[in-house]
Amino acid sequence: QVQLRESGGGLVQAGGSLKLSCEASAGVLSRYAVGWFRQAPGKEREFLAAISRNGGNWIYADSVKGRFFISRDSADNTVNLQMNMLKPEDTAVYYCAGESTYKSSAFFSQSAEYEYWGQGTQVTVSS
Repeated sequence: QVQLRESGGGLVQAGGSLKLSCEASAGVLSRYAVGWFRQAPGKEREFLAAISRNGGNWIYADSVKGRFFISRDSADNTVNLQMNMLKPEDTAVYYCAGESTYKSSAFFSQSAEYEYWGQGTQVTVSS
């Protein structure tokens, strides 16, 4: 069973940037379509971005389009979420999720479509 781990969270001022990374145990993240989600206190888990196994297809939520960018790093075997122009309302716990798929071009935007989840990393944006 694959285990996912997020890193890169922290405290940043509004307007700043952070890069989150998602890695998998045994370095097998390339076998999975990956998505990023977040959950703020008292709110439902929110989809942010997803990328296909081959890295050639991706999708973003409207709330982060143009500010967040998802990518695969084959050298590090990670999936990264570059977050720019951060706002206080971006404060949440951020999760990466993975789903095994035979379709290298497929991506998923629903949390129910993902089988594997990381423990989350806190992102706090101060005003």
